[in-house]
Amino acid sequence: MGHCDWAFASETDRFYHDHEWGIPVHDDRQMFEHLTLECLQCGLSWGLMLKKREVFRRCFENFEYDKIAAYGEDDVRRIMSTEGMLKSERKIRAVINNARCYQKIRGEFGSFCDYLWGYTGGKTVLYDGHAEGKIPVSNGLSEDISRDLKKRGFKFIGAVTIYSHLQACGIVNDHAGDCPCYKKINETNPTVKMKPDCEVWQAGNKDGLIGTVY
Repeated sequence: MGHCDWAFASETDRFYHDHEWGIPVHDDRQMFEHLTLECLQCGLSWGLMLKKREVFRRCFENFEYDKIAAYGEDDVRRIMSTEGMLKSERKIRAVINNARCYQKIRGEFGSFCDYLWGYTGGKTVLYDGHAEGKIPVSNGLSEDISRDLKKRGFKFIGAVTIYSHLQACGIVNDHAGDCPCYKKINETNPTVKMKPDCEVWQAGNKDGLIGTVY
């Protein structure tokens, strides 16, 4: 039976892959958790994020965005002093800032999920070639969303971070075509097939350059 290659990196990765990654999210608290993990991951490994996930949950009260939006300086100091927490004040303040921006989007659209899923008409996107392993680090969709979120005040949400978020929360199904999760997600959720749009990929040469595919 096929599987996505990265799922074998560790037991934690395997569990995350099998039970969470790519499954469509329609709950705003869970969506905020996914987005926050992606923001905290900038410049670090995803494995580290999964390892520290329970620490993050304790620091940010299980990612309850309304509570986080009300945080002040005492909370910043509390989080910074928490054992095992990332010692990045910029990222901690970004999470608080993003919670406040998150509230504004909910006020405008009813929910953040409605806002984000609105980009795909509420359907999970199946891009041509992705099921065969041609996975980009970002694309036109993530560029559009990143640009809009930045205008709304969000931080640490570049196009690469947003593309990872779209994969994680099921707006894009990037499981391998022979992975059982790929079929299961497609059978239980509305999908739409799309051609790749301005994808950015890791060239894989010795310099690790990034190139654009149209």
